[in-house]
Amino acid sequence: MLRRRPALLTRPALDDDALHATLAELRPTLQSHGLGAGSSRPPWQPVAELLRATGRDWDRRWHRMSVLADRLPATVCERWIADRPGDGDALVLRACARRASAGTWAVVKEAERACLRAAGACPEDPTPWLALLDLMYTHAVPTRDAVPVWTEAVTRAPCHRGAYHRLLRYLSPRGHGSVADMTDFAHQGAACAPHGSPLALLPVAARVELVAHRQRQMLLGADGHWNEPRAADEIEHALTGWFHTAAAPHAEVVADLNILAFALVRTHRPADAAPVFRRIGRHMTAHPWELLPEPERTFLYWRDRHRR
Repeated sequence: MLRRRPALLTRPALDDDALHATLAELRPTLQSHGLGAGSSRPPWQPVAELLRATGRDWDRRWHRMSVLADRLPATVCERWIADRPGDGDALVLRACARRASAGTWAVVKEAERACLRAAGACPEDPTPWLALLDLMYTHAVPTRDAVPVWTEAVTRAPCHRGAYHRLLRYLSPRGHGSVADMTDFAHQGAACAPHGSPLALLPVAARVELVAHRQRQMLLGADGHWNEPRAADEIEHALTGWFHTAAAPHAEVVADLNILAFALVRTHRPADAAPVFRRIGRHMTAHPWELLPEPERTFLYWRDRHRR
């Protein structure tokens, strides 16, 4: 009898079950009853409890704030701030929600003020500075002005995975930088990272960005970058410096595992890919599989092939 394969989990929360549960708890309230109408429990309460439980895990805080900000109506933040004026978590969430602000210059400046107010309310938190960096990215602010903002974040959390990947995106030729900017930054970050840090994967992530850039430019031989000797060295460093260590899983480990698995598939290393796919399980991410035809089908093919 044929068995159905378990459905892939491509949810924004990745493997963060607490975050996923909070989003699920809020969904019926927001869709069916407005913002908590007829309920004694305000709609922001589950969010406040989740962020309180996150504590000073700055990497997870950024992940949770980003996902919540992208999926909650802005009115949730406003209601929270109205109920609890000056609440630091509420102010940071509002800053994250406004990081993609578009429209008039006044709207953009208000979003900037929201980020700076949140930074003042939570001076040890790198999250408001990353929200400001995202806002600058949205409006193509030159990298020379963005780097000091990134520095504010990593001064507060020196090996912050999200901060490094945010600046990598900024320096990418698909962002506002160049191949040289991106590659140099990735290698410097990986070289300075402590043993077990996911920053060891930065050069591999940069190579994926390079391939994506070449594909977008419709240049022939984009996949040829995987055949370069340096690519093998980058992957080896990611395996020995991060994957094969006893490091605890970080907030976006699923995203990093998918990048590593993709690179191992493209460089024809099935023996190394097998344990990576086992750790991924059902948690596929759109990036970088979207660079290949039929991403979900392709992911399942390689995962099942390497898990035998």
